[in-house]
Amino acid sequence: MDETNKFYNETLNRLETAINGLEIEADKLLPRIEAIISTITQCLSEVKEYVLKTGFSDEDEEVRFFKHQKPVIVAKLIYYNAIYKSEAKRPYGGKEVIQAYLNKELSKLKRFFDNNMTFYSYYRADSTYLDHAYFVRGKHNVQLNLDTFYFETDHSFCTSHDYKVAKIIANDLIEDYLEDQLLKTAVGDKLTDLPKLNWTGSKTALNGVDLRITFTRHIQ
Repeated sequence: MDETNKFYNETLNRLETAINGLEIEADKLLPRIEAIISTITQCLSEVKEYVLKTGFSDEDEEVRFFKHQKPVIVAKLIYYNAIYKSEAKRPYGGKEVIQAYLNKELSKLKRFFDNNMTFYSYYRADSTYLDHAYFVRGKHNVQLNLDTFYFETDHSFCTSHDYKVAKIIANDLIEDYLEDQLLKTAVGDKLTDLPKLNWTGSKTALNGVDLRITFTRHIQ
C-alpha cells in the first residue's frame, strides 16, 4: 500500500471512530451533529495539508484520490449538514405540514439529479474515459456542466467534479433519511438517533486497487 492510501485509510478509520463516539456521548440531536460536523471539517483540513505537502506520484493517483477518496469524507460533511439544516428548519405543525416540508426537501435532491444527469450516469456506470478531465486539478472545462461555486474554491485541493461525486454519495443517504422521516411522521414517531454510517471498503480497496467506498446505514 502506498503512503497516500495508508494515510487516507488511517485517517478515515479515525474519523469513523470519532463520529461513532460522538453519536454515543451527545444526548441532544443538534449539538451532536454540530460536533460531528466540526470533527469532519478538521479531518478534511488534515487531509488537505497532507495532499498539498506530499502531492501525487502521477495523474492516476490524483484521479483515484479525487474520484474515490476525498468525496467519501466530503459526503459525510454534506450528509450531516443536511440533517442539521433539516432538523433546525423543521416546521411546527401537524402531520400534513411536516410531510409537505419533507417532500419539499426530497424534491431538492431530484433537482440535483436532473441538473447533473449526464455526470450521474457516467459515475454510476463506473466510466473512466473522462476521469482525467473530471478529477485532475487545473483541467476544468466550462462545457462539462461546472457548478459556479467551483470557481470560488481552492483549486489546489479540488477538481471540477469531485464535489459532484460527494453530492451523489450524500444524496443517496439524505434521501434515505428523509424517507425514514416521512415514515416516522406517518406513524407519529420522531427521530432520536442518527443514521449511522460505516465505511466498508474491501481489502482490495484498502490496498488502493479499487477505492470505491460503500456506506452502510443502520438505525439504532
